[in-house]
Amino acid sequence: MGNYNLQVTIDKDSGFCFGVVYAIDMAEEILAEDGYLYCLGDIVHNDEEVERLKAKGLRIIEHEALKDLSNEKVLIRAHVEAPETYKIALENNITLIDASCPVVLKLQNRIKNSFDSNEKILIFGKHGHAEVIGLQGQTNNEAIVFQDIAELEDVELPHNITLYSQTTKSMEKFYGVKEELISRGYELKANDTICRQVSNRDKDLPDFVSKFDKVVFVSGVKSSNGKVLFEVCRKHNPNTYFISSTSELQESMFAAGDKIGIAGATSTPMWLMEEVKAALEKY
Repeated sequence: MGNYNLQVTIDKDSGFCFGVVYAIDMAEEILAEDGYLYCLGDIVHNDEEVERLKAKGLRIIEHEALKDLSNEKVLIRAHVEAPETYKIALENNITLIDASCPVVLKLQNRIKNSFDSNEKILIFGKHGHAEVIGLQGQTNNEAIVFQDIAELEDVELPHNITLYSQTTKSMEKFYGVKEELISRGYELKANDTICRQVSNRDKDLPDFVSKFDKVVFVSGVKSSNGKVLFEVCRKHNPNTYFISSTSELQESMFAAGDKIGIAGATSTPMWLMEEVKAALEKY
């Protein structure tokens, strides 16, 4: 130990997107005042950050438990909720602290307008993802969700369809899906609703990772955006490792004198990347 002499650099553009910063700031403010706060679902798809906030009094509850709460404050995270959540809150006198991401809210609104105009809606997104459930809720759960074009093989689709995307999907894949549907002869209205904070990372990461011998990508396993960005890193630097915490680092991954880049998802806290850097510098 101690003689690897690794040179470690953190990608300055990695770390929380503004939607997550906003939700966490809001939570910390209320925790400081009240000592506890309920949050509907994981506030961020990063277990380490969730644990840090739980220690400050954050209580994470699932949707089922909302019905049994009353006269409490509940935080709605950046992913945004379906209409049902607001209904239960009204009935149970729950104060919703709304930290919904404006990019996702705008998308919900657009999908609702499409649905109200009787358009047949496809959502390119991850099944069961918090954001996607909220989006589907705008369509009375009638929208078809697919994460892979192959899922549409046996689906009877009308001639006219409207396509939307979960905000954290890969732009490259979204445009691939769009081309494929057009080539199959559908009349397609395609809406690129991918968050630019995410897609700009798609663009900046190749440049960052190409400068290093090895790249350590830090992300929670539940992060959709983490999967997308990890693939971008790996494509442009095959020596990329995916880890969720410092405990997953192994000396065998590195060689003496390696130049190492650290990057992360929009849900990866900067303190965690700093921790990884400190651990590597001890080698």
